[in-house]
Amino acid sequence: QHTLTAPYNDLEAVRGIFSREASQLACVIVEPIAANMGVIPPREGFLEGLRQLTRDHDAVLIFDEVITGFRVAYGGAQERYQVQPDLTCLGKVIGGGLPVGAYGGRREMMEKIAPSGPVYQAGTLSGNPIAVAAGIATLEILSQQEAYNQLDKKSETLFEELRKVAGKTAVPVTGERVGSLFSLFFTDQKVTHYTNALDCDQSAFIRFFKTMLQAGIYLAPSPFESTFLSTAHTDQDIEQTLKAAHAAFQSI
Repeated sequence: QHTLTAPYNDLEAVRGIFSREASQLACVIVEPIAANMGVIPPREGFLEGLRQLTRDHDAVLIFDEVITGFRVAYGGAQERYQVQPDLTCLGKVIGGGLPVGAYGGRREMMEKIAPSGPVYQAGTLSGNPIAVAAGIATLEILSQQEAYNQLDKKSETLFEELRKVAGKTAVPVTGERVGSLFSLFFTDQKVTHYTNALDCDQSAFIRFFKTMLQAGIYLAPSPFESTFLSTAHTDQDIEQTLKAAHAAFQSI
């Protein structure tokens, strides 16, 4: 009851909420790249518009980078799009897969958190030394920019070839990719927000998923999830995936 929802990529809808509720709004929370309705990048000016609106109305801008943080760039989506939020949430990607999460932001806000300030926050795994050590090691590896360049090239190859394979079988497929993060939509329409994603052929996705699974390719089991490539994937893995995808698209 304390949350108002606006469609992703619809800056005018957010402006409308601010015009009606500005005095009551504490913050705007957004995935800078939507990744839970499939992968949908921000339209040009969307993130910049949110940044300006929140500044104009003294509200906090929070980026949920649980998926995009350290995945689409070393500095996450905010580095890629050059839009800096007030607070950022990060997930287990920062621990190399171990259970850990983090949030951080402007100094004047973080100094409100105990023990520096009056806002109490604690947890069983807060500062867990094993996860933090794994996170530091992961970040040291990722700080070598070559890792992102190689990952981007592999991801581009897999994504573009998947669309070509779909085209050869006349299955209507569109998709979006940002770095190593991508998804396929079983539709011939461009998907820019959640309503578009709902209109995709979900039965076709289910058939695609099951056929790929039988071939040993493990994709996320929902049309609203995202596909991640990692530096561990090899050219042989990509070739195996494309071979399985050709059979899967043919079965559809």
